[in-house]
Amino acid sequence: FRTRPPGVVEGPVGAGSLNLPVACARARALTWRPFKFTLTGPHMLAKMLHDRHYRDPEKLAHAIAEVLAGQVRLLDADVIQVDEANLPGHPAEWRWAAAAMNKVLEAVPARAKGAVHLCFGNYGGQSIQKGGWAMLLEYLNALKADHIVMETAHRPAEELAVFKDLRPQIGFGLGVVDIKRTEVESAEDIARAIERAEKVLGKDRIRYIHPDCGFWMLKRNMADGKTRALVAGRDLYEGRLSA
Repeated sequence: FRTRPPGVVEGPVGAGSLNLPVACARARALTWRPFKFTLTGPHMLAKMLHDRHYRDPEKLAHAIAEVLAGQVRLLDADVIQVDEANLPGHPAEWRWAAAAMNKVLEAVPARAKGAVHLCFGNYGGQSIQKGGWAMLLEYLNALKADHIVMETAHRPAEELAVFKDLRPQIGFGLGVVDIKRTEVESAEDIARAIERAEKVLGKDRIRYIHPDCGFWMLKRNMADGKTRALVAGRDLYEGRLSA
């Protein structure tokens, strides 16, 4: 995108042809189960665009957040998740990134849960951003989110301790599937990951388990295998609790 950016901002940001409610409705129609809809966050979008109008990433992010909020209000989903894959590499920008993100989260309908996903990026199995979660704890605690969805499977095990200081009102989502590896985890791997995290963070602190990020870089058979392992590992873990 450095030689050919995905977009050039030449005037005030508007919705243009963006229509998240239609995209959400089409996906919603495919399932009767609890449904999550995701969108890209204002910080990442602002950092990807070539800005000739605002000439300030903070102002651009807030303008984008206003547009996203207007559409998020109309979404019919059980969970509305906003993804930020650029911020972990730029933690010094957390204050304005959180302010812009909260504009979007405040627009989540009362019937839905607002979530934020952060990761260090993924392209061809490679992390795009460098850094650590400790630098973003203030950002996480500033969020007006029901829960966060974190990349932790591909991260150092000792980094989990950072989340001891996560505001208790925010639910913690634990990444237990490493999407940067082609090897399919076993149910035992998943169960052990949950058990290790519970020992560090405390009983009942983990509200969700999930892959670190999306499966788009993996072949379908790998993605299917990892999804099956996720469910089997959850069941194994819960079975041990009831044993």
